[in-house]
Amino acid sequence: MESAKEYTNGEITVVWQQHLCEHSGNCVRGLPEVFRPKVKPWIEVRKASSDEIINQIKKCPSGALSFYYNKK
Repeated sequence: MESAKEYTNGEITVVWQQHLCEHSGNCVRGLPEVFRPKVKPWIEVRKASSDEIINQIKKCPSGALSFYYNKK
């Protein structure tokens, strides 16, 4: 199984499962300051609010992007 990559801003952690990604581009079009495919790391979770990121993740058609809240 492919490994997932995780990116956190302290409040939430974004999980990206590359093997599920269909490259629809929804994430990049919706939040280009966060999802930057030509830069590494390609997800910069500190460039938008957690709510904005969560709303964009919910638009991912493949389920390659998900998130969880970090414990406080």
